[in-house]
Amino acid sequence: MAIIDSQVHAYEANTLKRPWATVPNWPDHVTGDEMVAAMDKVGVDGAIFISAFSMYRYDASYAVEVQRAHPTRLAIVKPVDPDDPAVEDVIADWKATPGTVGIRIILTPELKRDPASPVIDRIARAAVRHDFPVNVLCWGNLDAGATLIDRHPDTRFILDHLGILQPRVPPAPQDAKDSWADLPKVLELARRPNVVIKVSGACTLSHEPYPYQDIWDPLASIFDAWGFERCLWGTDWTRAFAVVNYEQAVEPFLRTDRLSETERAMLMGGACAKAYRWLPAKG
Repeated sequence: MAIIDSQVHAYEANTLKRPWATVPNWPDHVTGDEMVAAMDKVGVDGAIFISAFSMYRYDASYAVEVQRAHPTRLAIVKPVDPDDPAVEDVIADWKATPGTVGIRIILTPELKRDPASPVIDRIARAAVRHDFPVNVLCWGNLDAGATLIDRHPDTRFILDHLGILQPRVPPAPQDAKDSWADLPKVLELARRPNVVIKVSGACTLSHEPYPYQDIWDPLASIFDAWGFERCLWGTDWTRAFAVVNYEQAVEPFLRTDRLSETERAMLMGGACAKAYRWLPAKG
């Protein structure tokens, strides 16, 4: 199978041409060309490029430009705005955009969105009509994610970043138990057949230096609950930049002896290809 990173972010430098909405602790720029070069260096064949909400909010125009330049390597996902009265038309237009494979909803606690609101329901139903999976970022707010997933059993959902709040700067929470405090909720959520999980950003939860051996026991419980066919490996780079570099987020999964070759192939590409119905050029 091709190796597919289930979540990366690329972006231009912060300029008047395309100004950032916020300035996170990320590199000054990681362009599409630079992202693909980083993938090439470690043998990643393709990636799902999530338009960076931190910088561009609901404007995915840069993602579209990058996908046009690298159509065989990158597929793109757009965050959609529940407050936009035309959000259903936006989703329809996005479906017609070459290289698109999904949409994203953000339900983090600070946004205080009701997952049972009519506007969220409209997005979930539109995703079914247009055969899009809905990526859900609800770390720190897993109960809201569960409510949304349960309300829409016909919608395909992809749970971002293990459903677990991850650090943007080192170190991970001092107590390893705190890093994985929401793990029981993550395991319970596996009972829903209409959701798969991104095993993205996992290395940022480690309390050990590279190659982060302490992540494998909690990950093993996720693999057991969800099954490898529903687990999508990913780096969440460049969000994880301040904690791990790209190579460090890839190599532990390529080299660990905790995975069989069959499990590795499914985790690092097969499940992602199935969830997004997309393969890079190698696939």
